Amino acid sequence: MTHSVAILGASGYTGAELVRLIATHPGLRIVALSGERKAGQPMADVFPHLRHLDLPDLVKIDDIDFSGVDLAFCALPHATSQAVIRELPRDLKVVDLSADFRLRDPAAYEKWYGKPHAALELQAEAVYGLTEFYRDEIRTARLVAGTGCNAAAGQYAIRPLIEAGVINLDEIVIDLKAGVSGAGRALKENLLHAELSEGFHAYAVGGIHRHLGEFDQEFSKAAGRPVEVQFTPHLIPANRGILATCWVRGEAQEIHSVLAKAYEDEIFMQVLPLGEHPSTRHVRGSNFVHIGVVGDRRPGRALVIAALDNLTKGSSGQAMQNANLMLGIAEETGLMLAPCFP
Repeated sequence: MTHSVAILGASGYTGAELVRLIATHPGLRIVALSGERKAGQPMADVFPHLRHLDLPDLVKIDDIDFSGVDLAFCALPHATSQAVIRELPRDLKVVDLSADFRLRDPAAYEKWYGKPHAALELQAEAVYGLTEFYRDEIRTARLVAGTGCNAAAGQYAIRPLIEAGVINLDEIVIDLKAGVSGAGRALKENLLHAELSEGFHAYAVGGIHRHLGEFDQEFSKAAGRPVEVQFTPHLIPANRGILATCWVRGEAQEIHSVLAKAYEDEIFMQVLPLGEHPSTRHVRGSNFVHIGVVGDRRPGRALVIAALDNLTKGSSGQAMQNANLMLGIAEETGLMLAPCFP
């Protein structure tokens, strides 16, 4: 059976990544692509690397006939998805890649995003899309909220350890490096090649990064009590990739055993042998996550390092993994592409 899908916001990086992945998916067919500022243009003009595909031209969302669409991927900017999804047919399944429905508490959303949520009834309905931890809920969901890419990397490294009670909950430090595509495709002065290359820098320093809202929500839920981590992201001069280096208080061998057990049946999760650590170059363009555990020189402390591709497993690949579950398709379908190396 082939399911018809639409991609709203197909002119951005995550939209293009969805097209790339769906092109190899035997059970999905793209019937509509939207791009408000690029409406009327062929996708080949916007993304020449996709010119070999037979794709519909970009249109405005209002011009899409959703009557024959089974699922819509919403790859729109933050704070835009709320209004758009409210107007979509109620029987349409939706995977939202923005931040609009990640936080369950309306007060938390307003705290981290600076304005009240405009679709509270949908916020209450949305299922958090960290696939490996919410698989059963995602299968029956109408609306799934994709995670933040930074939040996904940190949770894959730390969440099983919190659930198993093998680390000190008050001493978790996440030092994260992220590729520039995570900032989106819009022109920004600080993302120009001359401004970004030959160096890297921290940003959102001091506990103000919005993905902290997800860490607070999910880690506290896993622990059954409030958990606040220290988190500092850095922007690196690379197109893709996230490397999260997490310092924790706990025994390295026990931590490694917990992670290996937690992910032993997860096709996209690869826990490396104890003492080895991952690189973003080994997951580039794929839906895989590599996790390494290394003991610190101080007894009772360890480093947990996770690597993933922010556009694939951190966003569009995760979205397709969730869509597969929602449509009753084998979860890994269309996602077994090997990483691109070198």
